Amino acid sequence: MGIYGQDWASYQSSAPDTTGLSFVFVKVTEGLSYINPRWVAQRDHVKGNGLVWGAYHYPHMANDPREEADFFLAQVNWRPGDLVVLDWEGYDDANRDVPRGEQAAYKEAWLRYVKRRLPYQPVGMYANLDYWRNVDVTGFYGDFLWIATAGRHAGDPGIAARWLFHQYSESGGMDRDYCRLDSVGELRSWALSFQPAPPSQEDAMPQWMTGPVAPGAQPTVVLVPSGSAWDHYPNRCLHLGMDQIAPTPPTGTVRIAIHNGMGWRSIRNIALSSAEGTVDVQLTPNDTKVSLQTTTAGITYAIETW
Repeated sequence: MGIYGQDWASYQSSAPDTTGLSFVFVKVTEGLSYINPRWVAQRDHVKGNGLVWGAYHYPHMANDPREEADFFLAQVNWRPGDLVVLDWEGYDDANRDVPRGEQAAYKEAWLRYVKRRLPYQPVGMYANLDYWRNVDVTGFYGDFLWIATAGRHAGDPGIAARWLFHQYSESGGMDRDYCRLDSVGELRSWALSFQPAPPSQEDAMPQWMTGPVAPGAQPTVVLVPSGSAWDHYPNRCLHLGMDQIAPTPPTGTVRIAIHNGMGWRSIRNIALSSAEGTVDVQLTPNDTKVSLQTTTAGITYAIETW
């Protein structure tokens, strides 16, 4: 059955007609300096109409593939389900004199580097029959192959490799594409399948770390952990309390500072009493460390996420 889509560049408007489409690939960058001035509007138009969106980079293969990849990746705030594509062809002035062996090596390096940078996105390759048959030497295309032909029916590119997308024609200034999956929902589910698995039941339990606040001139610096449930759950809280170490409930003050990875976002003094229980300070998922300073013995901290 299959579904249909298109691929757009700056030659198209910011909001082409999406009637009958299930997906669209949009050119974002070329080389190390060109950015499609319409790509953001085109992406928003695609997603606003409920379609699956992919972004592609056109290479200048005399350059370092990692530098070009970094330039491309930096333009997009990647979201789950976005497709990532290397438009691997080079008949223009920037690529014509690059030996085909170097072009093949560029492809290998770009795809593997981008997959390391974006392990949870589907990362694939566009190629026409000439590049697929005469420049490629490994058959490696990342997570999916988008093959381009001319003069063949949609869904019949005539190659043995397991392709996912087929650019089969051009009409009215638009490249026409076909996907072998049967619905936009199936394509979206496939694209989202690269996301990490949901947390296990063990990870779903609140995560704790506790310890004493050492009195003295030097602060106790606590690094907020990452990984496991710490990254899966947005609610985080710092609990400050005092031990009951004397017949008379002790009191104390803690100077607390919270760092969000860019700077100390909150610095304040908190009064404590063991008779009143803990004092809670809300943390955000971006907070990376907490500095605690006191002259009073018996103060403890606990950081929780849920």
